Order: sequence, then structure tokens, then C-alpha cells
Amino acid sequence: QVQLVESGGGLVQAGGSLRLSCAASGRTFAMGWFRQAPGKERELVAVIGWSVSSTSYADSAKGRFTISRDDAKDTAYLQMNNLQPEDTAVYYCAAGYSKSWRQRDYVFWGQGTQVTVSS
Repeated sequence: QVQLVESGGGLVQAGGSLRLSCAASGRTFAMGWFRQAPGKERELVAVIGWSVSSTSYADSAKGRFTISRDDAKDTAYLQMNNLQPEDTAVYYCAAGYSKSWRQRDYVFWGQGTQVTVSS
């Protein structure tokens, strides 16, 4: 069992930046960052596999968000730049055994952190 704890959310103005962290209680494999806005389904934003070079992004995140990991610290990150009001959501990190774009492939989930972007 791996426990995940997100941090780094908050309130930021449009155009600003935030860096989310996801601390794991043990070694993780593939990591994903998801988000869920009010009234919307949860969507996958970015994923990173075993290799730090193996990353994928949703179209909404490309060019603005960067996912990374530090295995020495068992921590994954999501650097978010040029944030816009439509990025407002609860952001969750999740861990799975293989890099996947399917939510059901992620076994361990964090509790979420709120990101609010004001216009």
C-alpha cells in the first residue's frame, strides 16, 4: 500500500504559477496528475513513467505544465505556468504499475489539493 499526499495548491491570479508536490510513502512506478472541476468529470492532465523522460500531457496542459519526479525523495511534481481560470479544480496525484492514460489503471490516490485561478 502506497500513500500519496499532495501539497502546493492555492489561489493564484491568471498568468501565475504553482508547483504541486505529491509525496509517496514508498517507491512508486507510473505517476499521474488528474484534476476535477466542479460539475465536470475527472480528467488526466499529465503522466510520467518509470523513466523521467517518459511523459505525456493532455492538450490543455501542453506547453504550460511540466510533470517530473524525484525518486530519491519519492515525490512527483506538477509545475503549472500561465494558469488560467479554467484550470481551477481539485488536483489529485495517483500511482500505478504502468504508464497509462486510463484512470482505472491507477491504484493509489491522494486526497487532492485545490487550485483556484482568479481572472
